Amino acid sequence: MDTLIRTTRVLRPAESVRRLALPDDMTAPLGCDAVAVPAHFGPLVMPRLPRVGCVYADEAHWWWIVPSDSDHALEWPAPARYATGAVVPDSPHPPGLIHRPDGTVPYTPPIPLYLTVCRLTGTTPAWSRPVSA
Repeated sequence: MDTLIRTTRVLRPAESVRRLALPDDMTAPLGCDAVAVPAHFGPLVMPRLPRVGCVYADEAHWWWIVPSDSDHALEWPAPARYATGAVVPDSPHPPGLIHRPDGTVPYTPPIPLYLTVCRLTGTTPAWSRPVSA
């Protein structure tokens, strides 16, 4: 069976993938997914968050570790990408850990991250949009 990566509600076959590895002394009691934004957004996101968990970066993206199912009832705005299981595309220069939180839990809270990404992309959060009948 082909490996699949979910990217902003689109599933596509992936030729080569890797899972972001948490530091050995960290635990993920709520599972582990990742949210990526283009690298130029990374430095804009960090100071807007109340807590920053593990963050990984490569030349193209910054990846935040979030609890599993942090995409439930959320449409992460483009150009953000959601990676179930923290499985990301493989590359010659894999993402490296650039931020590690104090403690043993790797998570960035997903709602503040979502709101920050919405703000930076000019996207209205899903729950603020008008409901059509």
